[in-house]
Amino acid sequence: MPTVLEAELYNLTIEPTKKDQIIAVQKKDKGMAHIRDGINEKKKACFRFDKEGVLWFKNRLVVRKDMELRKKILDEAHTSMFTMHPGSNKMYQDLKQKFWWTRMKREIAKYVSECDVCQRVKADHLKPAGLLQPLAVLAWKWEDIHMDFIVGLPRTLKGYDSIWVIIDRFTKSAHFIPVKTIYHAKTYAELYIARIVSLHGVPQTITSDRGSLFVSRFWKHLQTALGTNLIHSSAYHPQTSGQVERVNQILEDMLRACALTYSTKWDECLPLAEFAYNNS
Repeated sequence: MPTVLEAELYNLTIEPTKKDQIIAVQKKDKGMAHIRDGINEKKKACFRFDKEGVLWFKNRLVVRKDMELRKKILDEAHTSMFTMHPGSNKMYQDLKQKFWWTRMKREIAKYVSECDVCQRVKADHLKPAGLLQPLAVLAWKWEDIHMDFIVGLPRTLKGYDSIWVIIDRFTKSAHFIPVKTIYHAKTYAELYIARIVSLHGVPQTITSDRGSLFVSRFWKHLQTALGTNLIHSSAYHPQTSGQVERVNQILEDMLRACALTYSTKWDECLPLAEFAYNNS
């Protein structure tokens, strides 16, 4: 009997890139002739056509009035795993480097204001009560760091339910480390050496809250052996560093958006969230 081989049929669909889609919309737009006349009469000096007939505003590609295409561009700049729901100003600064259309900033602000995830995670910023404790002026990167935790996240398949946030107070760059609330100080010390000391060396000072982990005897002895000075916030002034508290708020908004979008798989996209924050 003849042998029957199993086979599967796949349907492949090739879609043009964003630039090709924008150029295609430009060629179909009836208003392009009016812009070309304005360029010839030197009334639209900021616009130009290249050799292929593509319209540019200075060095930015012009996106004509196609709401579906514009929404695709906004979706990619806002909900992508490489951006993680930036604010309207940050999103506008990123997009205006490559694209241009009329009332672009207003449309971006409207888009962000209507994002359900942003409305659920972005917090109102109120003036804090009391004075902050002044810290020394920083001299170099990763010599003075701040540590904090973001807790209460959905438990992942690997058992992670919290994020250990370590921020360089000089450059504001950060590392996000998924952790479990059941970890002991020894486990955090091992992660600390593997993820921070191995990349940036031993910091001179560490600013942290008054959590039981950071005031434990083991943690103090570890930092003493490494030559690092621990600075704890006081009971009267829990916000030791106002700048770090503001960075923490940005990180929490981004990571909550990540947790809401990816649910129990937020630990898998945490490296991309770290890239998105440090890239901003």
